[in-house]
Amino acid sequence: MLFQGEAMDSSVEYQTEGGSKAPPVLIGCGRMGHALLSGWLEARTVPAPIRVIEPHPSAGLLELQLRKGFVLNGAEALKAQETIILAVKPQQAVELRPIIGPMIGRNTLVISIMAGKTIEDLRTLCPGAGAYVRAMPNLPIAVGRGATVGYADEGCTPAQIASTEFLLGGTGLFEWLRSESLIDIATGLAGSGPAYLFYLADCFTKAGTELGLPAPIAERLSRATLSGAGEMLRLSGKTATDLRMDVTSPSGTTEAGLRVLMHEATLQDLIFEAVSAATQRARELSGI
Repeated sequence: MLFQGEAMDSSVEYQTEGGSKAPPVLIGCGRMGHALLSGWLEARTVPAPIRVIEPHPSAGLLELQLRKGFVLNGAEALKAQETIILAVKPQQAVELRPIIGPMIGRNTLVISIMAGKTIEDLRTLCPGAGAYVRAMPNLPIAVGRGATVGYADEGCTPAQIASTEFLLGGTGLFEWLRSESLIDIATGLAGSGPAYLFYLADCFTKAGTELGLPAPIAERLSRATLSGAGEMLRLSGKTATDLRMDVTSPSGTTEAGLRVLMHEATLQDLIFEAVSAATQRARELSGI
């Protein structure tokens, strides 16, 4: 239950280079909130103790608290905070307004990773805050390989900009966008993108199995192939096109496979349609 019992202080030592030294309050710890929390705990860069407000903690969250020792539903969070991060479902944010209200002060930075909620929505939900940032991460933030975009309102100070980069950039790539409407495109690309790659891995596994490989071997090969290729793309400095050409020998096996995938730009068209559909749905949710 919220704000009952003794809060558990973190015993983990954190590095605090750059950004604010004040620990943030993470409000909501569902799938994305849990991923962000996991990324912070793994990187050990966010000031301790990390404080989490979650009305309905899952068994996984309670188990993570026992192992890592962050503060869960501590009553000390019910005062004006330097930074709060909203990671709840939009309808839950409205229900939690009585809890969120005391956390808002005139210098509070409100960072939202709620899908579909605009800066204007945040002003209505959290009136009186000093500044607002709308951000969209993706699930790999849990392992420090995320891709997050953000849009800051005009009230953000340079220090708050730096704090946002510190909190969200510690779990992977972070990019600022010049227009709030671009978040919807980034959502369709990076926010939903991991699911596309997971589906591709599943397709690889099924293809290998149907052609005769034992299913466990096909799955392990698919996982290693995609993760290894991704790491090369991250570290090599080459473009994706250059790396593809490095793998493709004239008249070889890769060229034969690519000929199928690139026939009349089939795969490229499918990816464009998938990202476009996800972008359109994000626009419908945000209403901008």
